[in-house]
Amino acid sequence: MKDLASIDAVQTMLEQQGYICGRALATVVFLSLTLGRPLFLEGEAGVGKTEIAKALATGLNRKLIRLQCYEGLDASSAVYEWNFPAQMVAIRTAEAAGTADRKALTADLFSDDFLIERPLLEAMRPDERGAPILLIDELDRTDAPFEAFLLEALSDFQVTIPELGTIRAPEPPIVILTSNRTREVHDALKRRCLYHWVDYPNFDREMEILAARAPEASEALSREVVAFVQQLRTEDLFKKPGVAETIDWAKCLLALDVITLSPEVIADTLGAILKYQDDIAKLHGSEAKRILDQAKASLDPAK
Repeated sequence: MKDLASIDAVQTMLEQQGYICGRALATVVFLSLTLGRPLFLEGEAGVGKTEIAKALATGLNRKLIRLQCYEGLDASSAVYEWNFPAQMVAIRTAEAAGTADRKALTADLFSDDFLIERPLLEAMRPDERGAPILLIDELDRTDAPFEAFLLEALSDFQVTIPELGTIRAPEPPIVILTSNRTREVHDALKRRCLYHWVDYPNFDREMEILAARAPEASEALSREVVAFVQQLRTEDLFKKPGVAETIDWAKCLLALDVITLSPEVIADTLGAILKYQDDIAKLHGSEAKRILDQAKASLDPAK
């Protein structure tokens, strides 16, 4: 892509969309765009895997098509379905009008007029803005048969509809796959992709992210929020807070006109950063104060 001719250009474009990333991630995105290879992103929930697809779609002015994966997802749900109710109406209308020519009716019923396009088929259609961004989100929620189908679809960028034939993408979509690693994705699919592990950011990077996504927050409050969340991630929790939770928490604190963190404020707003009751229960009493004291100590170079 001529407007993204370097890694720096990719990094700058993402930053303009409020997505702050390191050079390693910008490099693999650049290579994915340049080589036309799918990009496979793994990492904990809330670290920004899905957001990068949104940032790319906005920055490149491309259509974003999202396939949200779930247990039991099959090829027909991901590619296409026939509009059965509309087909039944058409059959009854033809019968009532006395024009129910079986061959002509069949050809009409299985035409584009009655086709419901699902994400994979939609991503293979031409678009005046260029190849769309196809986000295959949380692939680890699906099973092996769907992975095998996806492997074939991503190899040839084409799908076959028995009634219509084979549909091939005139220009392959920009494919981003994400996984929270609740299970291992098969190596055969990973080999088709460029891979990157999206980790929790360090303190400085998370400050940059918060400044981009919650600019209303003062630097002092942002530093306390990021330090607390960073310290919280070292605790033994069922689900550690991601960057998404850091941003949400900062926005909640702003809505409450909080100027500085206190154990009372933390107790009142824990639902913004922790999503499991067992984790929330661990921070009751003196635990929140202990973590807050450690976080504030890490901000004081004298200690």
